[in-house]
Amino acid sequence: MVESTNPGRDEFAELLEASFHSRNIQEGKVLTAVIAGIENDFVIVDVGLKTEGRIPLREFSLDNRELKVGDEVEVYLDRIENALGDAVISREKARREEAWTRLEKSFAATEPVNGTIVGRVKGGFTVDLGGASAFLPGSQIDIRPVRDVAPLMHIEQPFAILKMDRPRGNIVVSRRAVLEESRAEQRAEIVGQLQEGEIREGVVKNITDYGAFVDLGGIDGLLHVTDMSWKRISHPSQVVQVGESLRVQIIKINPDTQRISLGMKQLLSDPWEGVEQKYPVGAKFTGRVTNITDYGAFVELEAGVEGLVHVSEMSWTKKNVHPGKIVSSSQEVEVVVLDVDSDKRRISLGLKQCMRNPWEAFIESHPVGSTVSGEIRNITEFGLFVGVDADLDGMVHLSDIDWDKAGEEAIQAYKKGDIVEAKVLDVDLEKERISLGIKQLKGDPIGGDEFRRGQTVTVTVVEITSGGLEVSFGPDNQLRSFIRKSDLSRDRGEQRPERFAVGDRVDALVATVDKASRRVSLSIKALEITEEKEAIAQFGSTDSGASLGDILGAALRDSKKD
Repeated sequence: MVESTNPGRDEFAELLEASFHSRNIQEGKVLTAVIAGIENDFVIVDVGLKTEGRIPLREFSLDNRELKVGDEVEVYLDRIENALGDAVISREKARREEAWTRLEKSFAATEPVNGTIVGRVKGGFTVDLGGASAFLPGSQIDIRPVRDVAPLMHIEQPFAILKMDRPRGNIVVSRRAVLEESRAEQRAEIVGQLQEGEIREGVVKNITDYGAFVDLGGIDGLLHVTDMSWKRISHPSQVVQVGESLRVQIIKINPDTQRISLGMKQLLSDPWEGVEQKYPVGAKFTGRVTNITDYGAFVELEAGVEGLVHVSEMSWTKKNVHPGKIVSSSQEVEVVVLDVDSDKRRISLGLKQCMRNPWEAFIESHPVGSTVSGEIRNITEFGLFVGVDADLDGMVHLSDIDWDKAGEEAIQAYKKGDIVEAKVLDVDLEKERISLGIKQLKGDPIGGDEFRRGQTVTVTVVEITSGGLEVSFGPDNQLRSFIRKSDLSRDRGEQRPERFAVGDRVDALVATVDKASRRVSLSIKALEITEEKEAIAQFGSTDSGASLGDILGAALRDSKKD
């Protein structure tokens, strides 16, 4: 064997190889070390390497024991820095590794772990889990918001691990989850001791818009606002206050959700018992308006008993008005009971029934046939609406404006704001309608006895057509009639419309009078025949020797003179 010519170099290579061998085995591991000494602020430990390690004394501050030479401690070998075997050792990292291993087992078994809240960070707190640092979100510190966390700091308490990420070194814990689990066990035990219908004493812990939470001694029940009192309550704070002791009845227990419903009004007598006898239909009562809606107003008759005045029962005349413009909240009003349904706990009330029906009052003071005067408030395609009272309108239909003119034509003579007189034709109390007529003030010239069959009238020619004459007659020439061509003369040669002129006044005989259709038929021919018969009757028995023509001529001349 050839000996080495450079022993120092060979020895260095062996040391280097040994250091690499140690590094591969030991680095990144937790080792058991022995305290070899304590110098100033460092603890000297022997981990079995060529050199001893030095660890700052502050890293042992959480060990909660007095350090002595010869004690064994767990340390973390971070790395070996050089061939001499100088090692970088940490007690904190060893504790962290121990803690992570322990915490991972607890996390897998969903077991709580003990820790201490040691500081505050953005969004939550820092928790020491015995060597490992975890994040406690602010929302997970308690079941309810906590204003002062100082009493919870630096106290060992259980936490539930929500999330672990060892490569990133992240742990998220929750104190709330532990409390909820503990509370759930307590709730299940307490709920098992409660019975529906049981009366308990409790303390109001919290008030919301919909009710109050009452502590029954370790478990909360909800006292809903509708179960606080028989009367209407706008907010629970009107009845209960936080910290107040209450006597409540357990209404319902949900075994699945462990929710408890409580009631106060159930301990009082039900005001709806015998309500039909207390509030008979048709009776008048005074109540207070408690609530106004689009469809009516609720009126409290007594504590816990309310009735609805529907918008249709609020006013005789205000039909399309919001109830809030008729009554106001807390207003005292007089109402009439219209209907009672004790099963559904409903009472229908009427406000307008306490006032005189204006249509009944109108017909008493203005019976059918009387005359009224009023302002035209509106004009529609149906006719005129005339104000006959402060809140009442009567309608003049198109057909009741004028005897002779068509409604569409007659209505053109009126405008909104005109004062008119009309006759009361009808009052329908059920439909709340008043019918008026303007033309009826003058009387119907055809409907009376002014014109009768066989009567002679003088007419004025207003239009000449090929078929006959359009003539006017009657009072102020308001009536119209048409004389056919065949009725213009008994002589065929004289049955010519053109022999007349517009404005000519001629006599004619009333042939027929149809009052239903308001038509009068006239005939000049019939008048000539009638006059001829009268002449014959008058002169036919004389012995004068005159001819028939002379007789008729004399009769016609006498008729014209008359």
